[in-house]
Amino acid sequence: MSRDPLARVTDILQAIERCREHLRALDDGDGDSVLSSMATDAIERNLQIIGEAVTHLPDATTSRHPEVPWPRIRGFRNILVHQYFGVDAATVRDVIDNHLPVLEESLRQDLPGE
Repeated sequence: MSRDPLARVTDILQAIERCREHLRALDDGDGDSVLSSMATDAIERNLQIIGEAVTHLPDATTSRHPEVPWPRIRGFRNILVHQYFGVDAATVRDVIDNHLPVLEESLRQDLPGE
């Protein structure tokens, strides 16, 4: 099933919001190891979704946003999927805190009415 670029952008933006929600749950988890594990898994899954959706964005979309490191996003997805054993929690946190906001701001410009 093929998805149009706007649907992919929407998928990315929703996954970014879910990463934030799960990060809040992780931060507010009071040391609950089950909750922490679930939130970590959910964050990584949503980062994978972002990377996969980015892979399918057309050049017309990515070329409008040279400020976004598209190859690094795709590469990070590959690390999450294929080198899952080497995923560093601090790196994931850095991605959420510092890199997803740039991606979100850029892609919001592609939404109708934004």
